[in-house]
Amino acid sequence: MPTILLRIDPFELLIELVIIWMVVYATVRFLRGTRGAGVVKGFVVLLALLVLLQFLGWGTERFQRLNFLIDYFVGIVAVLLIVIFQPELRQAAIRLGQTRLLHPGRRGQPDQRIEAIAQATTFLSRNQFGAIMAIERHVRLGTLVESGQVLDARLNARVLESIFWPNSPLHDLGVIIRGERILAAGVQFPLAEEGSLPTRYGSRHRAAVGLSAESDCVVVVVSEETGRISLAANGRLDSPIPADQFADALRRLLDADVDEVDAEDLEAES
Repeated sequence: MPTILLRIDPFELLIELVIIWMVVYATVRFLRGTRGAGVVKGFVVLLALLVLLQFLGWGTERFQRLNFLIDYFVGIVAVLLIVIFQPELRQAAIRLGQTRLLHPGRRGQPDQRIEAIAQATTFLSRNQFGAIMAIERHVRLGTLVESGQVLDARLNARVLESIFWPNSPLHDLGVIIRGERILAAGVQFPLAEEGSLPTRYGSRHRAAVGLSAESDCVVVVVSEETGRISLAANGRLDSPIPADQFADALRRLLDADVDEVDAEDLEAES
């Protein structure tokens, strides 16, 4: 082992360590606050055991039967990790496609759209009318649109308020907004897993987190019980948001690249 260490180029070793540190840091930062964060601890323990086995003779003629089992076990673990981290891997792929180079002219969303959503959200919050609205960014929600009531109406605060008015046929489910159009209402959003949010949050908040984890949309939620306003993005929930700060918070999320929204700004409620 000392002979092997002497053959290593210090400059090459430094570059490798820096790259490994960057990958680990980016992975931990990305998984922080997600369901995959708990799996990381077990993965670190497993990695430590594999490193220990390597020092004991893994990959040499020693421990041949153990090496045989480990080779198969590592393959199974790799498949399991892909299954376990499937939502996180999908989010990572979405983020890679949302760099500023690929979308150079998307900043500065129309203030008219934000003003209409903010006006409707304030009204719904003040009257404690439950609501959930998904605002598309780059990933289209065409499949969900088809499952609801297609409207394709001009975005207007009064229209949003009427949709979520109590006893309205569409008020229990979600609305999808694309640009300055209300595409559909009465849309069922996918729910986040049980336990991903504290029990004080209802199905609307679970649906907001679930949809934002599967796409790059921003989801607005108004609680029917408390009137509190929440925002969901990247599978994380920011709640509560004061009504007078809602427009700025929404604009920041819609204007920013996903990777520019720091994890600390959208803390997972878990």
